[in-house]
Amino acid sequence: MNFIEALIQYGFLQKALLTSIMVGIICGVIGCFIILRGMALMGDAISHAVLPGVALSYILGINFFFGAVFTGLITALGIGFISNNSRIKNDVSIGIMFTAAFASGIILITFMKSSTDLYHILFGNVLAVRPSEMMSTLIIGIFILVSIYVFYKELLVSSFDPTMAAAYGLPTKVIHYFLMALLTLVTVASLQTVGIILVVAMLITPASTAYLLTDRLWVMLYLSAGIGVLSAILGLYFSYTYNLASGATIVLAATALFILAFLFSPKQGLIWRTIKSARKREMHAQS
Repeated sequence: MNFIEALIQYGFLQKALLTSIMVGIICGVIGCFIILRGMALMGDAISHAVLPGVALSYILGINFFFGAVFTGLITALGIGFISNNSRIKNDVSIGIMFTAAFASGIILITFMKSSTDLYHILFGNVLAVRPSEMMSTLIIGIFILVSIYVFYKELLVSSFDPTMAAAYGLPTKVIHYFLMALLTLVTVASLQTVGIILVVAMLITPASTAYLLTDRLWVMLYLSAGIGVLSAILGLYFSYTYNLASGATIVLAATALFILAFLFSPKQGLIWRTIKSARKREMHAQS
């Protein structure tokens, strides 16, 4: 049975596709601000920091959403607190906090009954997504997109020129922590799809691909969301067709699209830049 026939027949595959598409959109949108602000390491930190919250939620038998959001926000606040109240630089405080959180999660996982749960937490299992998890992803996605729309100007100015943003009287620290909160929500929404380890790839790779294709932020947001959706669809297709891990396949699809943009982007593509350089040298030689 091919993918299209299975998609029509099986409800679990329909839920998996819709959830993957939603995750592709919200990761793509938030990822744009993450790479523009040089916060890729922070994205990695938050994605790992939710592990103890997820593990504790499994142990207590509650929805992992609450535990993951709590530990993600606590870690983000802890990173800022250490950076602002010591000589420790931001990247070092990120390393301290996220490794401590991840280690705590590993300890808590030892109290869990099933190793299968650990595998799904780390690498995702979108084919087993439940209606409640799908609904949570939808609610988070709507909240994030509305927030980006409402605070677009503030995020735009603070992302490209924090000094000017502060001069205009914008609360740059509040904007930073607000973005951290959105990043935590995106990470939680992505757990079931790509898992803790791979979520940072969905935050960074589609946005980086879009960054190679345009110089305008609003175009970048749309492109990144579209690339995230395409990655989700291609990844799920190959995952189902060849019985591969869904999260890893989605990430590899996003990576393949990045490589295409890296090579063939009209302005930034390596091949086109090489051809233009060769033509310039040829013109100089002829003159």
